[in-house]
Formats: sequence, structure tokens, C-alpha cells
Amino acid sequence: MQYLKTYLDKITSRGNAGLAESISSTAEEVGNRYLKNFSFTTHEIGLLLGNVQSGKTGQMFGIMCKATDLGFPVFVLLTTDNVVLQQQTLDRVKADLEGYCICGENDARIFADNSLMQPTIVVLKKNARILKLWANIFSSTGFMRGNPLFIIDDEADAASLNTLVNKNRQSSINKYLDSIRNGAASSLYLQVTGTPQAIFLQTKESGWHPLFTHYFKPGKAYLGGDFFFPKTGKPDCITFADSLTTPERDVVIRHLLVSAQLLAVGGTVSNCLIHPSVRQAAHQKFASSIKAELDWCKANMSGDFSAELKKQYTRLNPAKSEKVSFREIMTIVEKILTNNEAKIIVMNGKTEVESDEYSVGCNFVIGGNTLGRGVTFPSLQTLYYTRTAKKPQADTMWQHSRMFGYDRDSGMMMVYIDERLYKLFADINATNNAIISQVEQGLDEIKIYYPEGLNPTRKNVLDTDHVEAISGGTNYYPFYPDNNTIEDISNLLSVFSETEPYYQVSLRLMKEVLSHVVASPDFKLKSFMSIIDVMLAEAPTTQGILIVRRNRDIAQGTGALLSPNDWNLGGSFPRKIVLTMYQVTGTKGWGGKQLWVPNIKLPDGAVYYDVIED
Repeated sequence: MQYLKTYLDKITSRGNAGLAESISSTAEEVGNRYLKNFSFTTHEIGLLLGNVQSGKTGQMFGIMCKATDLGFPVFVLLTTDNVVLQQQTLDRVKADLEGYCICGENDARIFADNSLMQPTIVVLKKNARILKLWANIFSSTGFMRGNPLFIIDDEADAASLNTLVNKNRQSSINKYLDSIRNGAASSLYLQVTGTPQAIFLQTKESGWHPLFTHYFKPGKAYLGGDFFFPKTGKPDCITFADSLTTPERDVVIRHLLVSAQLLAVGGTVSNCLIHPSVRQAAHQKFASSIKAELDWCKANMSGDFSAELKKQYTRLNPAKSEKVSFREIMTIVEKILTNNEAKIIVMNGKTEVESDEYSVGCNFVIGGNTLGRGVTFPSLQTLYYTRTAKKPQADTMWQHSRMFGYDRDSGMMMVYIDERLYKLFADINATNNAIISQVEQGLDEIKIYYPEGLNPTRKNVLDTDHVEAISGGTNYYPFYPDNNTIEDISNLLSVFSETEPYYQVSLRLMKEVLSHVVASPDFKLKSFMSIIDVMLAEAPTTQGILIVRRNRDIAQGTGALLSPNDWNLGGSFPRKIVLTMYQVTGTKGWGGKQLWVPNIKLPDGAVYYDVIED
């Protein structure tokens, strides 16, 4: 049986030829580049990177089928610790994949009885008790001692990493995952996520840093970060909530309008997501507020409400359907309001909500963390996001971007968000694009940077002894510098006069100059070179500022290297890398040599993160 072909044929038969083509491309590339070369004697780890809600599950299934064709007999598919999500994933595996023995968490007997006669898929949630149970099952059956194990960890950055790394201990989930993969003769562990910040900031020594990364592009119909948070300008789908007098009323009226348009053209569902806070009291407060606004709309149907709805109607431009008349919109909205058909659904730790509750009709869904990973909302057209944090985390914020997806109408999307929060999301999107660009160009060391005040991920999964933050706007230079050849640097800089204040140069020239500087413990040369690579990956023609000064009679180790004038000059270019090269006389230290001493300043306002390996 050809597992990949069978799966692709099924996808195509459902009318998704484009999706089948995308899955085939990912599966074949990952298979040919990484799986075919697997030795079946080692334990390896890789990363499948995709955009949030861009269809990672289908890509994962394709890779699993390709791996089966190449000789992997057992797969463990991990989901987040959510009973409903684990069951949904298990059901989808059973519906989509043929020729496998498929096991849920309570199917130890099925696993044992199958005895690997059929390739096996075990679907587990990342729960310490469940993982411990299956680590024992794998060990007791003995099947894995002579066979390779393929682990697919969906949302691998969420719960799998060691949260006790800075306490010299191992968290339970991380420990049992180690036990499962190390209990096999060999293993390939495929991390899957749309937010890889925490994963890229793991050390290689930890065993959780990917040895390879594959990025798959979303399909043409996908609305993602670049649609909502482009490099320049504010798109029409964004409304700054802090500029509105009654934002909840605007949200309600907009969503009633969009719902009426969707229902009028044959749609069955329209969802609005409201994400105010992690606090359950805030969820109830917003639920009451939305109820009050719906009551206002009902009470003012033929007056102010109708006028406000008409204003919104003039700005509605559906892309996937013909715009219906305002009279028809009003008729449907009146029916929704009169019959109390608009549902207000609170999703949090206190409430059990099944997905079918927001699968039809006009819905207002309110919640906090439960609106994040793994939860999808069909036909989500309106989003009201006000959640703030004292120390916001990029990966957490991005996972709350439930507006991303395929079944959205680009002409009817509307996100209500405070301007400051919008700027944070735009910064996160810019870094995401930089990460993807580095992966696509095959860079070995992926670097991450964010504006000051925005953390890449939660601190408890980062080894503080090995993850270093390099601040933009700060001047860095080595106290104990050396050059591998002074002459080579002198030749490279010979065309630059010290009488000129500065030169604009390619970052590639900066890299060449720095390549002749010998690294020292206090000057993270490799980090600076990697950061330059990141900027070149984003824009190959990026320019920097070069300042060259010769015959500097400076004593070694006396504090600031730069003269006040050169320090101020470098500071006048806040958005560029500034490299100042001083050639010292060598009469006051410096090993008595006329060394070239580098001083580098990265663009202001950003923090660059680097993993320092032993």
C-alpha cells in the first residue's frame, strides 16, 4: 500500500486538489531531505513551521504517510492537554488515514494485539499521567526496542519544553516525552508549531533544539499576519477601539451586519470573538455588556440602530459573495434580534463549551486563554481584542490571533483593537517574517529580536545561563581584542578615510571586516554576525554605517572606547547598524600591536536574543 498516495487521493476526491498538491510538496520535500537519510539508529529532532491556523494538520498527516512509506512503523501524535481536542484529532486521524492501527489513550490492548502487523498511530494529549502510562506500555510490550518511533508534537512549544530548566530539574511532561523517545531503538521527533520562538531559543545540549526546520507556505485563500499587520499603513479591516466612544456597540452592530450578509447568501454561521482578559470576571462583564448592546439594538430598531447599521453597511465590501440589499440585511437582523437568536457564549475554565455551540448562527464568543491554541472558530469575521499584559509574550499573543485562517471573507473582516496593541502585533508579524526568511534561506542559526518590553516567550523554558539578550542602541566592543591579520583589515578599510565622518556601506562588507576579528568572551562576535545575517535575510541590500579612525592613542581597559564625538555620531543613526573601527597605536596596552578594535551598535529599541552553546 502506498500510504501517501492513498491519503492524497482522498484529499483530492473531496475537491481539495490544491491542498493535496501542497501536502504532497511538503511530504516529498521533508521525506527526501530528511527522512530518507535517517539512519534508524539515532534520535533526531526537527521542526515543521507553518503559520497559525494555516492547515498544519494536513501537512502532518502527509509527512506521517511519507514516513510510513519509508519504513517507520509507529507514530505518536501529541495534542495539547485538552480532552475535546485530543478526541477531535483522533476522529480526524480515523477519518483521513487508511491502513493504520489507530489507538486512543485507552487502547493499550489494541496496540498490543496489533503487534505492529499494521503501522500504528497513537493519539495522546500532553498530560503527565497519560504520557507516563504510554511510556510504560511501550516499554512493557517491547516492540520499540528494535523499532524506530516517529513522534509528531503538535504545538510543540506549548507544554513539551522543560519548564524547570533553571532549577536543574525536569518537568513531568518533558521527562516522560524523553522516556518515550529514548525507549525506542531510534526516533525522529517532529515539532510542529506556528510560534517557534521558545524552540529556537533552546540549546542544542538540551535535546530540544531542532536539527532541521521546514517551512510550508499557506494556501492562496489564507488571511494571515501580512493581511492584518502589513509593513506600512493600517488596513481597512482594522479599527482602533480606543478611538471609539462606544466600542462594544460598534462591535455588536458590525457583527449583526456581517452575520446578516453571510446568512443571506447561504452561510450557516458567523462568529465574533471577544478577548478582553484572562480574568473570568472580565468575561462575565463583557457578556453583560454585549447583552445590553443587543437589547439597545432591539429597542431602537427603527431609529438610531437602523441609522448606525446603514453607516456600517456602506463600508461593507464582501469579496466572496454579492452584497445583498440593505432591506434584506435589515430583515435578517430584525429576525435575529426579535427572536433572540444571537448567542453569547463564555469560554473559560468555569464553562464547558462544545464546538457545535458556535458552529451555526450568529455568535458572540467571549473568553481568555481557552481561545488560544488548537481552537478554531468557523467563519470568524469580527474580533474585539483588548487583552493586555505587563510583560507581553510574542508567542502567546500570536496564538490568540484567531482571526487567521482560510474561511474568512477579506472584504468583511474587522478587528477592533487598541492602537498600542496593534503596534505590538505588527512588531510580532515583522519578526515572524524574519524567522521565516531565515528558514527559507537555510540559515543554521535562527535569530529572534523584538522591541523592548515584548518578550519572545515565557522565561521558565529558557536556560538563563545560555540565552543572552543583546540590546539595540548599546555600544559593544571587546576589552581584549585581537585580529587574525591586521593587514587584511587595513586593506579592506584602506579606501575609507578617517577624515570623513562616516560611510554608508553594505552589511556584507561589515561581515567581511568582522570576519578578521578574533572573538573574545566579552564580545559576542558570532551573535553579531548572526544578527547581520538576519537583516540580510530580510533585505539583501541592507545598509549600515561605517566609521573609520586610525592612530587612536587609547589605553586598554579604561572604559568607553569611542570619543564623545564618535559616540554621538553613531547615536545619530538609531535605525541602522553602526560599526566603528578604531586602529589603536598599541602604546597603552593592546599587546603592543596596532590592532583594529571594533565597536558595534545595533538598531535602537530592539532586543536581540541569542543562544550561547558551551
